[in-house]
Amino acid sequence: MGGYPAAIRASQLGLKVALVEADKLGGTCLHVGCIPTKALLESSELYHRVSARGQEFGINAEKVQFDYARIAARRDSVVAQLYKGVQYLMKKNKIEVIAGSGRVHDRNTLDVGAKQIKAKHLVVATGSTVRTLPGLEFDGKLIISSDHATLSTNVPESICIIGGGAVGVEFATLYSQLGVKVTLIEALDRLVPLEDEEISKEMLAAFKKAGIDCRLGVKVKGAKKAREGVSVDTDQGEVWARQLLVAVGRSPRSRDIGLEQVGVTTHPNGFIKVDEWMRTSAEGVHAIGDVVGGFLLAHAAAHEGMTAVEDIAGERVGPMDQNLVTRCTYSHPQIASVGLTEAQAREKGREVRIGKFPFTALGRAIIHGETGGFVKIVADGKTGQMLGAHIVGANATELIAEPALAQLFQGDAWELGRNIHPHPTLSEAVMEAALAVDGHAIHI
Repeated sequence: MGGYPAAIRASQLGLKVALVEADKLGGTCLHVGCIPTKALLESSELYHRVSARGQEFGINAEKVQFDYARIAARRDSVVAQLYKGVQYLMKKNKIEVIAGSGRVHDRNTLDVGAKQIKAKHLVVATGSTVRTLPGLEFDGKLIISSDHATLSTNVPESICIIGGGAVGVEFATLYSQLGVKVTLIEALDRLVPLEDEEISKEMLAAFKKAGIDCRLGVKVKGAKKAREGVSVDTDQGEVWARQLLVAVGRSPRSRDIGLEQVGVTTHPNGFIKVDEWMRTSAEGVHAIGDVVGGFLLAHAAAHEGMTAVEDIAGERVGPMDQNLVTRCTYSHPQIASVGLTEAQAREKGREVRIGKFPFTALGRAIIHGETGGFVKIVADGKTGQMLGAHIVGANATELIAEPALAQLFQGDAWELGRNIHPHPTLSEAVMEAALAVDGHAIHI
């Protein structure tokens, strides 16, 4: 995802650009990540809302059923439409697209098959790949990765998911909403462990209410085929399901592409070391996206790409700041955050003030029928400057944009609270939480 926005920005800045792609433009996000998974979740959410809650809204629909083959077909059509759009953008911006796998020959030369490409600057945007655990090798049928799950044309009767991070909880939501029996295993003591602790507690409560079997602090030892399914061996006993989805993170595609030829330094885990302008240790070589670590998110990669090429073109706007990256999880309820968690702020020695507002007290949330969750603002206790924002609940991934803008402008919580929000909207929860930092929330 980082490569093509970087190419477009470079072209806009007057640079001659060649883009080498081994598979399809758009990368993981467009073809097996962000886009197809959200298309699937859109279908499962609609099915669940009508079948499980239709009567609550006065909608009587008998024998509501889903057709997963058609859900998958819609997923593919969404991807195809966007893929055509990316191809058009390459032509519009006069970017030469070269099919094949690139390998660094020297700082100014890239080998693509028998062809050599010369350039003054190189941006590495090779992304990442799904990883698994020892003894849990993917076979694409019984033991699957998120790639397999995303592209499947059917769903199992039951599934065990290893990993309670963003990918794990999204697929747990998808399967649960479609009536699949879901067991979710997480080695740490809470779901979405990178999020604020209060977010994790809210997610666990919501998942339990949805009937998802969440097993925390459980270590997986291995798995084997058993009884037309998979038996997962853990330190707390056996878990059986028709299928096993391993969602334990991603590994960078940094090996065997010639980086050592030019002295690009990597961390022990394979991620490329870069500075705030996405420069590697090798002159003339930048790296962006999943291959450099940080938040492995499409929008982070796109921003890193623009930062890199602006540096190359001598048109710097600002360095890459991981503290400004919004994190979005499209589970039910949704999760979105930016900046520091409460614990992180305290670990940094900051005196903090917290503002919270629950969706239960919000008119639009009641109308929408989604009153679970809250907005939490973390602010500096002395200056009032916003340090972080955390949302769990309906449309959280849309609501985070406003706090993220305040974070960019180094705004204070009271400024966010004094912004006049339309009524009735879910965005009022952001306003109320910001006001609550100073004890000024109106509706609670």
